[in-house]
Amino acid sequence: MTTAERNATDTFVQKLVDLKQKRFSGQLSLRDPLGHEWTLYLCLGRISYATGGTHPVRRWQRNLTAHCPEMDPRQPKLLSEFSEASSTAPEVYWEYQVLCTWLGQQRIARAQVVAMIRAIVAEVLLDITRAAQVTCEVKRDNALPTQIVLIDIEQALLEAEQAWQAWRAAKVADRSPNRAPVIKQPEQLQQQTSPTVYRVLKTLLDGQHTLRDISVQMKRDVVEVIRSLLPYIQAGLVELTNIPDLPAPISPPTSSPLPTPSPSGPLIACVDDSPVICQAMEGILTTAGYRFVAIQDSLRAIATLLARKPDLIFLDLVMPNTNGYEICGSLRKLSSFNNVPIVILTGNDGIVDRVRAKVVGSSDFLGKPPEVEAVLEVTRRHLAKSQYKKTFGSGH
Repeated sequence: MTTAERNATDTFVQKLVDLKQKRFSGQLSLRDPLGHEWTLYLCLGRISYATGGTHPVRRWQRNLTAHCPEMDPRQPKLLSEFSEASSTAPEVYWEYQVLCTWLGQQRIARAQVVAMIRAIVAEVLLDITRAAQVTCEVKRDNALPTQIVLIDIEQALLEAEQAWQAWRAAKVADRSPNRAPVIKQPEQLQQQTSPTVYRVLKTLLDGQHTLRDISVQMKRDVVEVIRSLLPYIQAGLVELTNIPDLPAPISPPTSSPLPTPSPSGPLIACVDDSPVICQAMEGILTTAGYRFVAIQDSLRAIATLLARKPDLIFLDLVMPNTNGYEICGSLRKLSSFNNVPIVILTGNDGIVDRVRAKVVGSSDFLGKPPEVEAVLEVTRRHLAKSQYKKTFGSGH
């Protein structure tokens, strides 16, 4: 994690610790550069619930299955209850109101609900911790009307940090637990596994369930799940894809969102040893319609770039084994990269770095952590310049 990423995380942590000391009651709303939004509900400086992010409904149903298996939200007889809850409580926490209703009716035990809420809060905090940058907004007097559990902020943050370290230790920090694995090469996968293992993988890896969903199905930690799949992912036999959230289980059920079309624009490469930076850049650029390739191994950067031939390259300045200056200089010596824009990424915005970057042939300079508008502006500008040179020649 870069210094800038750590500072962004520390800011979020300090904000929560300050709210604990002030015994704050209300909401803490958070947003990252990719547009993900989360809401933490606090009461007297403790966390009472959390929602938002990529898959709030999927997260709720997954943890309901894990901790309250007798309450299946897909049962038709429950839809009217969901509908009533959605009309009596703000939409953002309809799922919490349903839990309160069931708890009041003694249809589920308090221990089950407490375990479920703790698991949901842990997932949300891990996703926030994984974000490269978050902004915080405090909303007073918006606490939940009923408190089921109050979770100590510092203990919850410690557990989130431990979960993130476990994710990094497994060398999967660049992969999101909210992505769904799908088999891309079934014949090759079948050849490399036993018939029993292949049948299990074929059932689980249908592209409709995230790594977190599968971990609940298998009753295994999500880190174990992705670690077991990593060899197949690295071999290109299995791919992790983005999938939409489930529709909220209220009556009438809403239709599922249309799938996001695959990016088909120019190919953008990002050479950076930080998985968080690569993930942030991927989200920004693919959302805007660009294709994307992340390269975290600086020693293989030039070989990968030669193979993929990107239309623009974002290049980290400081990496282990080599640095952005050396890679940029080497690329400029190759005729195929003479006119490819190379934008240097760095958290150190110094005049010396800018001058040296220009000397080795960089096209531009961009600070970290990446901001959505800045990334898109520099991408559009340099792709336009590159296209002009291809059309009219560099002499015009």
